[in-house]
Amino acid sequence: MAASPLNAQPSFHARSNSLPSRQHPIASQIDENLNRLRESQTASTSSSIADKLNCLQDLKLVEQLLDGSLMLLDVCGTAKDALLLTKEGTQELQSILRRRRGTECIANEVRKYFTSRKAARKAIFKALKNLKHMENKLTSSSFSKDGETGAVISTLKQVETVTVSVLESLQKRVTCEEEEQKTNEIANAEAALHSFVKSGNTMHVENVQNELQNSEMCIQDLEEGLESFFRRLIKARVTVLNILNC
Repeated sequence: MAASPLNAQPSFHARSNSLPSRQHPIASQIDENLNRLRESQTASTSSSIADKLNCLQDLKLVEQLLDGSLMLLDVCGTAKDALLLTKEGTQELQSILRRRRGTECIANEVRKYFTSRKAARKAIFKALKNLKHMENKLTSSSFSKDGETGAVISTLKQVETVTVSVLESLQKRVTCEEEEQKTNEIANAEAALHSFVKSGNTMHVENVQNELQNSEMCIQDLEEGLESFFRRLIKARVTVLNILNC
């Protein structure tokens, strides 16, 4: 079975959910930015205006990146729903094949399965399209790399870039895109179902059952990897919020 792209363990650093007893340096850096903005409200020189704009831009990026982390969690949730829907359809088909129902009955269930798969693909494509739009917007944004605020912005942007890449790999496997089909158990099961319905030959039932079983095992691996990835994203977000709210 091809290894799940989600099995790799992301190197996020998790902290306790409890708030630190003293202010974190990154929070101090953000407070400093806010103070600089307040102190320079009456200034009108070119340099002071540029300084205020840089502070605002960095603070805005932190907010955008935190909003982006919520979108990442939403996309993970969509992917989890799609995997669950596919697994349930796979299990239902296996049950029907074991009961040796008639070819027409099986064909009807196969059509239902492909209808649900189409809906799952559509949901994942839409979620990832929105995510890519956000990533492109953040990538094109410039920010000050000086100080710890710049460091946390840079780290958050890297986390989002890696996460988008992982979710795109998952999307290709779940939606059976062409370049993934040669090593994709889900795609192999769908090909076997198409062949069975087209031929109507009950001699192919055993092969279809084997492919569906392999597909279910693949989905199980993806679900476990995605759940672990989802928890790590939550921990990463909690870490940043703890830092900023201390």
